[in-house]
Order: sequence, then structure tokens, then C-alpha cells
Amino acid sequence: MSQQTAISPTRAQDFPEWYQQVIKAADMAENSEVRGCMVIKPWGYAIWELIQKDLDQRFKDTGHTNAYFPLLIPISYLEKEAEHAEGFATECAVVTHHRLEAQKDETTGKTRMIPTGELTEPFVIRPTSETVIGAAFARWTSSYRDLPLKVNQWCNVMRWEMRPRIFLRTAEFLWQEGHTAHETREEAIEETLTMHKVYEEFQRDVLAIPTIPGEKTEAERFPGAEQTYTVEAMVQDRKAIQAGTSHFLGQNFSKSQNICFAGRDNTQQFAWTSSWGVSTRMIGALIMMHSDDDGLVCPPRVAPQQIVIIPVTPKEESRQAVLDHCEELARTLRAKTFHDQPLRVLVDKRDLGGGAKKWEWVKKGVPVRLEIGPRDLEKGSVCL
Repeated sequence: MSQQTAISPTRAQDFPEWYQQVIKAADMAENSEVRGCMVIKPWGYAIWELIQKDLDQRFKDTGHTNAYFPLLIPISYLEKEAEHAEGFATECAVVTHHRLEAQKDETTGKTRMIPTGELTEPFVIRPTSETVIGAAFARWTSSYRDLPLKVNQWCNVMRWEMRPRIFLRTAEFLWQEGHTAHETREEAIEETLTMHKVYEEFQRDVLAIPTIPGEKTEAERFPGAEQTYTVEAMVQDRKAIQAGTSHFLGQNFSKSQNICFAGRDNTQQFAWTSSWGVSTRMIGALIMMHSDDDGLVCPPRVAPQQIVIIPVTPKEESRQAVLDHCEELARTLRAKTFHDQPLRVLVDKRDLGGGAKKWEWVKKGVPVRLEIGPRDLEKGSVCL
């Protein structure tokens, strides 16, 4: 007789469908009305916020600052970098008009919104920002004293995706993209390798994903890069997920965007650049790496709630005493830390059956679940 599981089908039966059902059961995200785009729900977004917080500090510790650049990129910018543009051409979403006008359909009587006001130059919704950030770097750089430039951007990007899967491959997704410009080739290569190492350490130490770091083949390089380094996560279906990349761009973008400076010998030189990024795909890797047939298994450092306390109150007369005890325990636990952060503790006081509550937190992957009832009060114990 087979053991009943919360997720159906199981991993062994149908891994792709199991993955989708884990996301649904953990209430992490759902498909939106726009094909290929997702709605990240609070539990899933809280995981992303914790990822973002940790990585952001690592970027700042390695000398980077945050900035923000436009969502829309003029097509002329992409035309300057032919190899880069060609690599993303089939995935680009293009904005061609700047106004909508209401027109009534005489046949149906319905009002339709018709695009008017054609743009002089179309814009691409950023698939990545090398070109627009390169244009800014060109304005900011005149001397070797202006270098290095080391910025990071937290934003969304769009790459028109024909076969979407939530978190792993969607038309719009969230990410960070780091961009740097340097005086010498050696500095840019060192930057590329440093950020590659940051990604490896973060995924190993925070997401508990032991990635395989290495360099991509020439055929798999980022469009326009001289070298692309990757961290690959091997997940439970024995396939690899590219969980982060770091690119040495050489002088390809600086020449096309005219990122040049007066060198120490007073000659005009082109900067050496790098870029690197990770995205919400890491959440997909996390799910496929750790989860089981009862739902999400969430690494403690990115668990939105690390401990959930469930009061068991079968009798009304003991209800308040149990609730008070649970709150007191929560306060005690919140005063403690895990990896220098206060423990995240929730007392689940909802008017739901105990079984329903327990299964919900199992499916959401909370690391520690405590249950406390009247008998536990008498014994001074908890069910862990």
C-alpha cells in the first residue's frame, strides 16, 4: 500500500507536473492573464526579498552601489552592438506607439482601444541593459581617475518566452544585473571571477545548493562576451539549471558605446567591462533541489517564517492560556538569532482545524513547526 503524499503526482511519476503542483500547494506564484508572465504571491515574493537582501549586502561588500536605468531601450542602441542584439532579437518585445484612442465598433457596439501616435524610433523593453548602461558609462567616464565604475541594478526584464514555466522561464522576470567598467583587462577579468565566486558561495551557503562552477562553451556564451562563467545547479531530475552567470565583455561594448578615457599616459583608451546577474530562476532551482512529495522544503535562511507555532485548543476554557503561552514562547524565540538575524516566528491563531494548519505549513516548507496544547502546558513540553 503506497503512502499518501500532499503533492500529486510525485516526483517519480511526473517531475515537471510535480514542480508546478509544489508551487501551487506552497502558494508561491501563479500564471497571470498575460501569457508567459507570472504573479509572484506573498510567500514566493518573501523568499525573493530574503535572497535580494543577502545578495545586496554581498554586492556592497565587494564595492558596488545600486542604480536604476530605463526600462525602454532605443533600438539604435542595440544596432550599435550587432552580436549582442542578434542574440536577443527573437526574444524582444517592442514598443511602437505612445497613445491609445477609444474607437466604437459600429457592428458590435463595443469600444476598442486603438494604438496611435507612432514613435519616431521604437523602443525595446529591456532584455538586459548592457547597451543603455554602456551609454551612461560613456557619459560618466573621461579619465582613468573615473574608473572603476561598479553598479548594480535590481529590476525586471522581458524576454518573450514561448515555453514558459513559473520561476524557471517566464517572459517577464525579476533579477539583478551588475555592470562594471575598468581601466585594465586584468581588473575586468578579476571582477568577473569575483562575482562568479560570490554567486557560488551565496547559493551554497544560503540556498544550500552545491552548484558546479565553470566556464561556458563558446556556443553558450552571453551574446557579445569574451568569456561567460556559470554556476550550474544539478537538481532532482538529474538535469542542470543555470543559476547565475558572470561575463567578461572585453572591450566589445565599450567600443560600440564609446566608453573611453584618457589613460595614465594621456592616450585615449577603451574601458574593459563586465556584467553579471541572477534572477528569480534561483527560486525554481531551490524548489527542484530541496522539495519533496509533501511540498516545498525551504532553506532556513530564506524561509519567510522559520518557526511556526500552532496552538492546539480543543477546549474553550484552556484556549487563552495556550495562546498566551504560545505568544510568550514566540517572544523568547524572536530574541534569538540565526546567522546574525532575529528568528522569524509566527503564531498561527487562525480559526482553522489543526490538521489543515499543519498540512499548510508542511506544504509551504517551514523549517520548524511547534504544536502546543493544554497537556503540553501541564508537562512544560512542546511537540516539535
